[in-house]
Amino acid sequence: METLVWVVHIIVAIAVIALVLLQHGKGADMGAAFGSGSSGSLFGATGSANFLSRSTAILATLFFLTSLGLAYFGLQQHKPASVLDRTSVPAKPAEPAAPAPLPAGSGGSKAGDIPQ
Repeated sequence: METLVWVVHIIVAIAVIALVLLQHGKGADMGAAFGSGSSGSLFGATGSANFLSRSTAILATLFFLTSLGLAYFGLQQHKPASVLDRTSVPAKPAEPAAPAPLPAGSGGSKAGDIPQ
């Protein structure tokens, strides 16, 4: 079932790309309004939706639904058993190495570390 959703998702994605590239933008009618074509209004008809725009809307909805389906399948494959499995607990850090022995005669003082 997941493979079918993947195939439909990819086909719909390619179809949405193709339909968007086939449509012309609203700015394309702007040049037609200034004498190079026969446009009825300055910005084109805004109230009507043609076949390409309705098909794009339907395919975009289908793309959204297949995306949700793939997210559902992805969640089902990686379902943690408990709340503790959902959190990542860092591993216990290694014990620090033993401090180096102090030089003889220093008496535990750090005065010898100060540069002169």
